Amino acid sequence: MKKIALAYSGGLDTSVILAWLKETYGVPVVAFVADVGQNEDLAAVREKALATGADEVVVADVREEFVRDYVFPALTAHAVYEGAYLLGTALARPVIAKALVAAARATGCDAIAHGATGKGNDQVRFELTVAALAPELGIIAPWRTWSFVGRRDLLAYAGRHGIPTPVTAEKPYSTDANAMHISYEGGVLEDPWQAPPEGMFQWTTDPEKAPDEPAFVEIAFERGRPVAIDGEALSPFRLLERANALGARHGIGRVDIVENRFIGLKSRGVYETPGATLLMQAHRAVESLTLDREVAHFKETLGLKFAELVYNGFWFSPEMELLRATLTHTQRNVTGTARLKLYKGATYVVGRKSPVGLYNAEAVSFETRPQVAPADAGGFIAIHSLRLRQQARLSSEDSAG
Repeated sequence: MKKIALAYSGGLDTSVILAWLKETYGVPVVAFVADVGQNEDLAAVREKALATGADEVVVADVREEFVRDYVFPALTAHAVYEGAYLLGTALARPVIAKALVAAARATGCDAIAHGATGKGNDQVRFELTVAALAPELGIIAPWRTWSFVGRRDLLAYAGRHGIPTPVTAEKPYSTDANAMHISYEGGVLEDPWQAPPEGMFQWTTDPEKAPDEPAFVEIAFERGRPVAIDGEALSPFRLLERANALGARHGIGRVDIVENRFIGLKSRGVYETPGATLLMQAHRAVESLTLDREVAHFKETLGLKFAELVYNGFWFSPEMELLRATLTHTQRNVTGTARLKLYKGATYVVGRKSPVGLYNAEAVSFETRPQVAPADAGGFIAIHSLRLRQQARLSSEDSAG
């Protein structure tokens, strides 16, 4: 390797990796930092990278791109992995890796390095993205090659080399933050029977301590994309930022799950996803007015596949390209507004409207004549009950025999 671009966050793992790369390969290292809305002092991260040995530091602001091109498509797909995880980390990895590739090419690097462990999903997500976008780049994954076993070894190395880190032996769980969520994994959280430590959550109010008065919010959509909150049009990142503030204040979006990693292991993850939780529920409400029944039901199956592809790292794959085009097509008439009630960790849909909805109040009203002859319903039921009658006859014959 002649020059390496490292996906750098300033945390324990990548800080140690930066020093280790310099020590092991003896070549220039570019520390690449992606601003995905993690709300950090990136100037301080830059200075830490230089102090730790980086030859160059590249900071890329991808906040709007992240929310517009990754978060919003996932929200409109209703992509939820294993019924609970809204994919905040998984969605950030391809946009980070894409920007890392661009930085590597711009600075003349012939390899990239990352801090994903050999047991997790992120190694797959980073490397599949690089394979799809820049197969000529080499890949260095220190967790798969060095002699360190766990983060206690990294803490010891950091101490010997004078590398400051926010992780301590007493508080060893790791966090990952972006505009969509904060995740917590490892350390004390590896026992799935133990509740998260008091004071661990950095973003959302404890639902028990949330305001005693509910809040109401209106979220507007155009062609499936969120465009305004309470009548104010906002850019994708600013809109999610506003939704996050509302959701966090009322304790919305905490999730504690044991999930199935792509490589076959189960892991425990704790997540805070306040704004995206609100936006997805509001989107479902607008879709309930605007999508044809069969399209809506079919779309649910597509959402499951979308979540699986994102989780497993296949954002830049032919099948994802096809899936996204199909889902985009379903959103042509998903325009309208949903009103939500937020109260102590829960959200409730209390209103929805659309200028192009399929809902017909007159047709479904108990006070109006039906659009088809009442007798037609009897024939409809008779046809659909035919197979059930046949099955009942066979069951009775089997019982008699």
